[in-house]
Amino acid sequence: MTVRRFAALPAIMLSAVLFGAALPGASAFAQAVQRQVPDSRQQIVLSYAPVVKRVIPAVVNVYASRTDRRPQNPLFDDPFFRQFFGQNGRPQTQQSLGSGVIVDSTGLVVTNNHVIDGMTEVKVALSDRREFEAEIILRDPRTDLAILRLKGGKDFPALEVGDSDALEVGDVVLAIGNPFGVGQTVTQGIISALARTQVGISDYGFFIQTDAAINPGNSGGALVDMNGRLVGLNSAIYSRSGGSVGIGFAIPVNMVKVVVATAKGGGRQVRRPWLGATLQSVSREIADSIGLERPAGALVADVIEKSAAEHAGLKRGDVITAVDGQAVEDPESLGFRLGTKTVGGTAGLGILRGGKPIMLPLKLQVAPETPPREEIKISSGRSPFIGATFVNYSPAVAEEYSVEQVREGVVVVDVADGSNAQSLGLQKGDVIVSINDAKIGRTKDMEQATSQRRLFWQITIGRGGQLFTTVING
Repeated sequence: MTVRRFAALPAIMLSAVLFGAALPGASAFAQAVQRQVPDSRQQIVLSYAPVVKRVIPAVVNVYASRTDRRPQNPLFDDPFFRQFFGQNGRPQTQQSLGSGVIVDSTGLVVTNNHVIDGMTEVKVALSDRREFEAEIILRDPRTDLAILRLKGGKDFPALEVGDSDALEVGDVVLAIGNPFGVGQTVTQGIISALARTQVGISDYGFFIQTDAAINPGNSGGALVDMNGRLVGLNSAIYSRSGGSVGIGFAIPVNMVKVVVATAKGGGRQVRRPWLGATLQSVSREIADSIGLERPAGALVADVIEKSAAEHAGLKRGDVITAVDGQAVEDPESLGFRLGTKTVGGTAGLGILRGGKPIMLPLKLQVAPETPPREEIKISSGRSPFIGATFVNYSPAVAEEYSVEQVREGVVVVDVADGSNAQSLGLQKGDVIVSINDAKIGRTKDMEQATSQRRLFWQITIGRGGQLFTTVING
């Protein structure tokens, strides 16, 4: 608080000098300020050093790697051939560099999932140069978060966790991480915006925007307030050059808390409440048609049968404006608000129905896995699906793989490298709806359809809420 108070004085003085005639009492205030002579070093020297010293021990560098061993032709065992063709077939190592934050004295570290995605070995370096091997205990791709546990050691320095909902635009923040691998670095800025959506970084598009310099390698690092509390996890930048241009994005710490709590409880997968409704943004035209003053909220376009939304009494045409008193600006912010809630409780939904505000109680329950997954992997035959793994569609699978709009078919949950399915362009989360006009409702239908040899394959796929059809030769 001292930093803020003293930092504000020059701006107040400047306003008094430039705009004194427009501000009642400004001239008198300026004279009063000018009469005050600093009587201590603390009143002259302003520094973020006390905050940095408290925070830096809990911010770490994360080094992740994976070694791929490729098959080697027996000829390369002969030194004669190696001198002409090199060391073909030797192990190849991929590496990733990022940052992380110790959030528990037992050695729990939170970082970005993309820092350790696909990696098998992780090392963590502390600011005092101690290094520890780390185990990946939880991955949450939907939020781009992951939790590591340090091996060995105890009583680690942990960062105090704050409240991202208490932030305001203009608050001073510090970003700490390891940009470009140069070593631990601190940058300063302000909160430029809150609740940034449509960023495209994760399924929960709800980010803190800051102008504190964030660069590659900062991913997973700490965004802290002037009390030294973690308020966000630095995740991405907007840049055309690859360097910082003053637009960085951090995951709000209130979402981080949910993932950390799951890891502390021994969970391997984060369980989040399921609404069970199709939502869309409120446009200016929609707002005018239903009597809203401004285009804000999440419009209910459809309600799934037997879902939490149906049980709560939501109807098509309702506009969700708040969750437990927290404003909802669009479907993304609604997803974030529900995603930070604990399964098993109840949330109050603020609704506009027919222009009148009402409150509905929403039971916070997970999406049902009905029907069961019945996983299959296509590994033989002559189909373009060889190398893909499929499960039955269910609300739980749709939530896990971010399936939109499509509500029937089989969902792609894995695609092997170098397989026919990869050549076809299949991706995780794709839904196979039909093959040669035959409906694919369950994995057994998929298994039967791909067991037959065909002259051509007409495939209807759901992706990103859209259906498209492709035809390839058999």
